[in-house]
Parts: sequence; C-alpha cells; structure tokens
Amino acid sequence: MEWWLAATIILGSLLVLILSGFPIAFCFIALCMVGVYIFWGGEAGYSQYILSIKSSVTRFDLVPIVLFILMGAVMVEAGIGGNLVNSVNMWLGRLPGRLSLIAVIAGTIFATLSGSSMASTALLGSVLSPEMEKHGYKKSMSLGPILAGGSVAMLIPPSGLGVFIAVLAEVSVGQFLIGIIIPGLMLAFFFIAYIIIRCWLQPEIAPPYRSEQFTWSVKLKDLVKNLIPVVIVIFLVTGIIMLGLATPSEAAATGCLGAFIVAALYRKLTWNGVKRSTKTTVKFASMILLIMASGSAFTQVLAFSGVNQGMTAWILSLPVSPLMTVIGILVVCAIMGCFMPSMGIVMIIIPLLGPVVDALGMSMLWFSILVMVNCEMGAITPPFGTVLFVMKGVAPPNTTMGDVYKAAFPLACINVLTMLLMLFIPALTLWLPGVLFT
Repeated sequence: MEWWLAATIILGSLLVLILSGFPIAFCFIALCMVGVYIFWGGEAGYSQYILSIKSSVTRFDLVPIVLFILMGAVMVEAGIGGNLVNSVNMWLGRLPGRLSLIAVIAGTIFATLSGSSMASTALLGSVLSPEMEKHGYKKSMSLGPILAGGSVAMLIPPSGLGVFIAVLAEVSVGQFLIGIIIPGLMLAFFFIAYIIIRCWLQPEIAPPYRSEQFTWSVKLKDLVKNLIPVVIVIFLVTGIIMLGLATPSEAAATGCLGAFIVAALYRKLTWNGVKRSTKTTVKFASMILLIMASGSAFTQVLAFSGVNQGMTAWILSLPVSPLMTVIGILVVCAIMGCFMPSMGIVMIIIPLLGPVVDALGMSMLWFSILVMVNCEMGAITPPFGTVLFVMKGVAPPNTTMGDVYKAAFPLACINVLTMLLMLFIPALTLWLPGVLFT
C-alpha cells in the first residue's frame, strides 16, 4: 500500500472517530487495534501490541503525571486559588485594569500549583467574573484576561501535559519542564502588557474604582500566610529540579508532600477532601495513561505502514527551508487546535511529524515545546477550544459564546507572537535547560 493512501486511511479514520464524540483514548486504542491487525501480521501482532502497552505505561518517567495531578487537586481542595486571588488583589493597588491584571498574575502563580488550564479558568472565572461585572468591566476585558490567566497554566511547571509530550517526543522530562518556564512567563508578560496598554488607550472598558487600602502590616501578614507557603511548594517542584537536587519524579513527590502539608496547615486536609482529590487524580491520570498506552502502538503502526518514512521523505524533498517546514507543521497544528483537544493533537503531530524535524537536524526539545505552546493556543481558539466552554460555564448569565470568542481573539494573536519569537530565537526555549543540564 502506498504511504499516502495508508496515511489517508489512518488519519481519516481517526478524524471520524474523534468527531463522533468518542473519548480520545478510545479513538486511538480502536485505531491501533485495527492497525495492528493490518500492518503487524494479523493475530500475531496483538502479542506485540500487549507488550507495547505494558512498556509504555510502566515507564518511571510517567510518575510525575500522576503526582502533579494529585498535587493540584489537593491545592484546590485547600482553597489556595482563592487565597492567591485575594493576595494579589491586596498587593496590586490602583493600577489600570486592576481586576484583569489580577486574573493573569494570580492565574500564573496558581499555574505553578495546578498545571490545569480548565481548573485555573474555572477558579478565576467564578471568583473574578462577578466582581468585574459589578465594576462595569466590558466583556473583552473581563473574559479575555481570565482566559489568559487560565491558559498559562498549561505552560508553567508542573505540567502533566508537558511530561506526556516529553515522553512521547523522547526528550528529557527535566529539560522539557525547565524549557517551558521562559515561554510561559513571556506569554504571561505579553498578556499583562496587552491589558495595561489597552486599558490606557480605552479606559472605559475597565473603569477605575476606589479599592480597599491595606496597611503594610496587613500585607506582610498576608505574605507570610498565603504566599510564602505557595513559594515553598513551587521550590519543592521546580526549584529542586533547577538546582539539580532531584529528578522530575522525585520533585513531583516532594511537591505533592508539600501540598499535603500546606493543606494540613490551612486545616483543609479532611478525609473527604483526600477522597475527592484521589478520585480526581485517578480520573485524569487514567485518561492520560490510556492515551499513552496507545501512543507507542500508534507510533509503530505509522512506522510499519510506511507512513513515517514516506511522509519524511516527501517533506524533505520539498524546496523549502527547514524553518519554513517547521512553520508549516505549526500551522497544521494550529488548525487542528480549532477542532481537537490537546492530547489528540500531540498524539498525531509528534509521532507523525517529529521524525521530519529530527531528520532536518533541528532540536526535538525546541520543537516539542513549540507544539505545547500551540496546544495552549488551541485551548482558547474557536470554535471548540476546551477552555472557552469552561469560561462560558462560569461567566455571568448574560454572556454568549460570541462574547467569549471575541475576547479570545487578541489572546490567540499574542500566542502567535510568542511562537514567532520562539521560532526565530531558539535560545528562549533552549538556553535555560542548556545552562542547568550541562
């Protein structure tokens, strides 16, 4: 069978399954079951498929995914997110677009604890949306910053999706988690700059109001009570990786322990809370590991069918530069982000087009982080960005999906700007891992 025909059948079948509403994990498993039978020699191929599943989900470098999810769930149960919003509110003062800035800054800090864009958006939306409505903020300056603050969570360690991409791309998990720090902070900085500039040019979209003033003693007390414990947990995850004191799996374990201690100090470590956190962890970790179980087999199906080799040879034969090839891949990824969840995009792009990037002699670490930023943009890209629907669910009742889409458009443009900078200045992605892992 010609590689292009095999690619059409495989990817076409996958697209049909995904659009039919089946969970991503089951779509890939079903496709792999058929692909194994066709391309791996019938029934004998299923023995290899079982071994592939076992080897893919028993990898030690997948441990951080489970622990990061548990850590985030415990911190949510402890009410850390609400405390962070109140703390940032206390310290910001009377800046233009103050509530919008709180959304981005608090969302960026909370991202270091949860790693979930949907959880961050739900938290920020439920806490800040009513307050923004009360003070006359326009939809573009209330919904947009909340989407921005929530979406950044995907790009700040700890990130379960980051671990998943690193394992799938066969790059160092530690280097990947450190490599996404600068792009994530850069994106948050651009969001903040956008809010300040737009509120300065159009003050009517975020009317100023007299906020409560706090004494320095109250601020310092809040700093000790609400921010320092968060900083300690951040250090237990990211700091010890950067200092070379622990592997990502060990850092995930210490961060998880720190989350339980903080919850206990806040007197929120209840038996029911632990059960809810465990249930959340099992739910999301099972989904990710199911997808990972089919990931290895999907890569091998592509290889045995000749799609990988044919696709790589065809793209390399095109009269375009390596950089333009990567840009083309990212454009395809962005289009997919309008219709597919992040996991599905990663499962297709990395196994199918990762070998092309490798053959071009370009860094897989750099490319995989670019894919992750692209997935973050996909989460806020109409019409089916997952974070958009979360935002609609927690927004005021008079909010339409059209309002959410309009608020998300400038954020998508900022994401494109960030990716362009990463494309033309690879050091933004590779410098920090290069310094810390040499």
